[in-house]
Amino acid sequence: MATAVAPPSSTAVLRAGINPWVVALTVTLATFMELLDTSIANVSLPYIAGGLGRSFDEVTWILTTYLVANAVILPMSAWLSRVFGRKNYYMACVTLFTITSFFCGIAPSLGVMLFARVLQGIGGGGLAPVEQAILVDTFPPAKRASAFALYTVAIVTAPAIGPVLGGWITDNYNWRWVFLINIPIGILSLFLTNRFVHDPPGFAAERATARDSKGKLNVDGVGIALIGLGSAALEILLDRGQIDDWFGSTTIIWCFVIGVTCLTAAVFWELNVADPVIDFRMLKVRNFAISNVFYFVFGVGLFASTTMIPQILQSLYGYRAIDAGLVLGPGAFVITLLAPVGAQLVQRGIVHPRILLFGAVMIVGISFIHYSHFNLQTDYRHYALARALQGLGYAFFFVPLSVISYSQLAPNQNNKASSLTNFFRNWGGSFGIAFVTTMSERRQNFHQSVMGANLGPSSPFLQDTVRQTAAFLQTHGFAQADAMNAAYLRVYSQMESQTRFLAFMDCFHVLGMLTLCAAPLVLLTKNFKLGGKAPPAH
Repeated sequence: MATAVAPPSSTAVLRAGINPWVVALTVTLATFMELLDTSIANVSLPYIAGGLGRSFDEVTWILTTYLVANAVILPMSAWLSRVFGRKNYYMACVTLFTITSFFCGIAPSLGVMLFARVLQGIGGGGLAPVEQAILVDTFPPAKRASAFALYTVAIVTAPAIGPVLGGWITDNYNWRWVFLINIPIGILSLFLTNRFVHDPPGFAAERATARDSKGKLNVDGVGIALIGLGSAALEILLDRGQIDDWFGSTTIIWCFVIGVTCLTAAVFWELNVADPVIDFRMLKVRNFAISNVFYFVFGVGLFASTTMIPQILQSLYGYRAIDAGLVLGPGAFVITLLAPVGAQLVQRGIVHPRILLFGAVMIVGISFIHYSHFNLQTDYRHYALARALQGLGYAFFFVPLSVISYSQLAPNQNNKASSLTNFFRNWGGSFGIAFVTTMSERRQNFHQSVMGANLGPSSPFLQDTVRQTAAFLQTHGFAQADAMNAAYLRVYSQMESQTRFLAFMDCFHVLGMLTLCAAPLVLLTKNFKLGGKAPPAH
């Protein structure tokens, strides 16, 4: 039976007289800020375009540049934290993120904004993986579940409340405050990190592996170049693919070729180099490998649904941005309330993490299937309850998943593991957003063609509907010709709404089936005992 590890770093925290929960709250603060920033600017893009005097298509690069920089730096965070020290690297990331947030907020032009967003993405990319590594090393295995519950609340609620907060700030103040609010949070995070966060004693030995016997830094230059270039190309492909008509664009074709070639070469290179920037050999550990599949599925479902629901409510139901965002609130509330419960179920041995994860995945999948049966008459209450059901699944999803992922790893692997898990979660989110953006448009075209084939111009139903609508408009002052034109426009608008809605429901159905099909993978994980002896280092 595989056993979990008990890192010595937790005793270091106790010797220093620092409550581990102070450390957990400190590092979660900056991570929450960074994840919030991935979605908070979305609803402000039209205002930013007006403020900078650029087109909407041009300012969408504000999102793309951030995501590209984030994707490039994230897998390298484990290596960078070894080079500079985990605390130093974390504080450097917070500092860079905070300073560049200021420059984003005062940017006089799009060029300055994009440059600042690239640097902001570099700073933000290292926060989540380093926080996860700090949590793993701060809490012993028997108590990690509670720490992961806090992390769950941060990574799930931050993207959900981002659009709501961004819309509220933009409506009531100025779009520049979407970025400027990061400054006081960043300063507070730096102060708390400097005071309470310390590298564990065992991390010094791990840092030493970043240099050779002569003290020269071991730099996997080829791996860094391949991963950086491949990640950037693939992120541009996913983020801009639908906008640029996918493979109808030369740029997208080149991004695909570069991304696939570089990342494929990177895997072969990293598997054969002595000190890789990303240690793919860790995927030989069964529990860790299977966990990363679920991190990917987690990212796909969470970010895809968080993107779709506000779009549906704003474009088809007429909700304001802030009202659409409030529909996501019950899910965040359920997660905040029940994630600690899930942690206690795991820590006290009441429910094994494997059983809890299987149930959570099933609930998330069922929630997506439930969404797919809605219609244009569905009200706020049903959407909120469906989101709460989804939140119920996610509340018990991430905690057991995190425990399983680290169950077979030695302490000196925690740092590298956190980079890989966040790498898969991040790519899951990017893939999920690209998937629903593309599929919703393609399926809408499909439903329009089907509906058009079955509802021709000579259809008695269509003609009767147009006549009734035109007669109604004439009684309200429309001329006969104008009433007929308006009636046809009204019918077309209704058909477009129906087909768009059907396309979104198809997306939910596919997400549900994907999630449900992934659930049996939990049964392939090896059993383990919480708080056991450390396994041999891999």
